[in-house]
Amino acid sequence: MKAPARLQALIDEGLIDSVVRQLKSGKEADVYVVRCGDDTCAAKVYKEANKRGFRQAVDYTENRKVRNSRQARAMSKRTAYGRQQQEAAWQSAEVDALYRLAAAGVRVPRPDNFHDGVLLMELVADEDGDAAPRLNDLTFSDAEARQHHATLIGEVVRMLCAGVIHGDLSEFNVLLAADGPVIIDLPQAVDAAGNNHAPRMLMRDVDNLRNFFGQHAPSLLGTQYGPEIWSLYAAGLLVPDTPLTGRYERKQGEVDLSGVLREIEDARREEAERLLRMS
Repeated sequence: MKAPARLQALIDEGLIDSVVRQLKSGKEADVYVVRCGDDTCAAKVYKEANKRGFRQAVDYTENRKVRNSRQARAMSKRTAYGRQQQEAAWQSAEVDALYRLAAAGVRVPRPDNFHDGVLLMELVADEDGDAAPRLNDLTFSDAEARQHHATLIGEVVRMLCAGVIHGDLSEFNVLLAADGPVIIDLPQAVDAAGNNHAPRMLMRDVDNLRNFFGQHAPSLLGTQYGPEIWSLYAAGLLVPDTPLTGRYERKQGEVDLSGVLREIEDARREEAERLLRMS
């Protein structure tokens, strides 16, 4: 296929050889299958801010570090330079998270290069060597659902131990590779220790996994892995191989964060439906 302009620039630079096809068009980026020498890779081309459906909410970017004080001042004042730097920081956050998580043994695509708003990375493949499907495109038996759920809860724990929370984890950004689930799409990744919204986002990620796999394995719907994981992390007791039970009893006076989150999400959904009916 004809290479988009930003990928043509990478061809001109010798970073890729050709564009095979478009793999996905998403709210924040388009993904292409590309050839790099003898390898087939994925190229994630980030959309410009005014064309992107996913907004850089303050909840996600809280406590993110920038390179120097000039950049920080420009970003806070929303100057043209500041907006440019903010956009670059949003894109590089995924690159940084991928390298950090890959080093921690988390199942994410291996990053290869990042150049001018294009992330080159491993193409996650299924058992036939084709691009792996997303979970939302598949159905599972009870046993398969429980197995994949357990694997992903383990990955959430491993991510948290590395100081990272996905922040938007669901069946739409997990691929099922030949050897199991692989987590993708991390530009909104949250600093677990430095972001005040970290507990809520972890609960939401875990709830999303529970609700999706619970459609196939109803026994999962009663689990409480989110509060259990966070309480262990907050107490400094969480390690990647910590045994989990999926049960959690709140202490007297403790807020039910998972329940509050569900109420917030329900209210947001109802408001979106109301606005849709009015339009």
